[in-house]
Amino acid sequence: MKDLNELFLHTLKDIYYAEKQILRALPRMARSAASPELKKALEHHKEETQGQVERLEQVFESLDKRARGVPCEAIQGIIEEAKSVMDEADDPAVRDAGIVAAAQAVEHYEIARYGTLCEWAAQLGHTDIKALLGQTLQEEKNADATLTKLATTKVNKKAA
Repeated sequence: MKDLNELFLHTLKDIYYAEKQILRALPRMARSAASPELKKALEHHKEETQGQVERLEQVFESLDKRARGVPCEAIQGIIEEAKSVMDEADDPAVRDAGIVAAAQAVEHYEIARYGTLCEWAAQLGHTDIKALLGQTLQEEKNADATLTKLATTKVNKKAA
C-alpha cells in the first residue's frame, strides 16, 4: 500500500469480510445461548449486522469500487474462540458468559476498525462515507454496552 487511500480501501475490505463472517456466526451463537435476553440481543445484532454490510456496500459504491472482502485472520480467530467456548462449556450459564465474552471481543474489534476508518475517511475528505461508518460505529458501541449490561446484571452472576 502506497498511501492512505490504499490502506483505507484495504481496511474496508477487511471489515467487509469480517462483517460477513460475523453474520454467519451470530445465528449459532444465538441458538447456543440459554439466556432469553442474550439470545434476543444476538438476534437483534444479526439484523443490525446485515444493515452494516449494506452500508459498507454503499461505501464501496461511493468509492466506485466493487464490494469484496479480504480474509481477516483476527475475526477468524475470534470466531474460532467463540465456537470453542460454545462446544466446550457444559453448563448453559457458563456457556452464556463465554458467548458474551466472545461477542464483546468481536464488538471491540469492530469498534477499533470503524473508529480508525471514520478518522481516515475524514482525513481523505469523504464526509459522506464518514457519516455511514460513524453510524455503524455507534451501533457497535451500543451492542457492546448491551452485552456489558447483560454480563454484569445477569449472565456472569448466574455463571458464578
